[in-house]
Amino acid sequence: MMLTLAVDGPLDVAATLARYHRWGQDPTTRVDGDALRRVLRVGERLLPYDVRASGGVDDARLTVTIPDGAGADVERSVMTEVRRLYGLDFDLVGFYRMAKADAALAPLVEPLYGMRPTLAATPLEMLVGSISAQQVNLSFAFACRARLVRRWGTPVTTPAGEVWAFPTPARLAAARLREYRTLKFSTRKGEYIRDVARGLVHGTLDLEALMTAPSVDVIETLTALRGLGRWTADWFLARCCGRGDVCPAGDLAVRKAFEHHYARRGRTLSEEAIRRRSRVWGPYQNIAVHYLLAGMRLHAAARGGEA
Repeated sequence: MMLTLAVDGPLDVAATLARYHRWGQDPTTRVDGDALRRVLRVGERLLPYDVRASGGVDDARLTVTIPDGAGADVERSVMTEVRRLYGLDFDLVGFYRMAKADAALAPLVEPLYGMRPTLAATPLEMLVGSISAQQVNLSFAFACRARLVRRWGTPVTTPAGEVWAFPTPARLAAARLREYRTLKFSTRKGEYIRDVARGLVHGTLDLEALMTAPSVDVIETLTALRGLGRWTADWFLARCCGRGDVCPAGDLAVRKAFEHHYARRGRTLSEEAIRRRSRVWGPYQNIAVHYLLAGMRLHAAARGGEA
């Protein structure tokens, strides 16, 4: 069964989906050219689907293929997930209007036109990814997460190859710490992931409800969990809840991006200074941060090319 999803505003598919392979291969979200493949978990059922893009940046359309007879509920769930994976609910046109008045953002609009922040498919995947990335580089974090998926997830064979369903909370909760260490997680990170999974299994943590809670409650709930701080909470708000008015100011890469674009040479900016600066963007803070980070990658690539 094929479903068509029209895009409101520009969409550069390659730039938007680059995060799924920039630091390594993501077994749960396979990208091959303009095609994306995932597996939707519906109870005990595992339903593979793929998404293909057509048209240009300003008239992009997404065609979603799901198994025949999947049912209306599954169709809605898949389409909701696809909107998250492609960042389709972000107001990119409004952001561009705002960015024209910003000396650092304005030059980034043309080279990054149509790039959208992507959202994590599920809150559990988001938190496992965040814990994996604590105090390590993103390539190592992606590799650890990929090993976790292949160890405890479920492979699904499709005509285009194998795609993995992310592990269930029950599987992560039952794993032993030495198994996490075998996957190159530290003992602490294994404990943090297992604690989150056990909270979901025992009903003491409701991540789905947290997705719609006020931001202050999201921060309070997540930072109360062992091993999760404001850094994790801010990225959860940005990349899972899709809140526009959030800036992960405690992130090292974000701080470097702000210092590169806004600070005088050699000057460092405090976390509070970054938050103050980002507030002028109002509901576009999330998108602005993603563009500043992408701008840093463009800068690094240009320097590499000159060398």
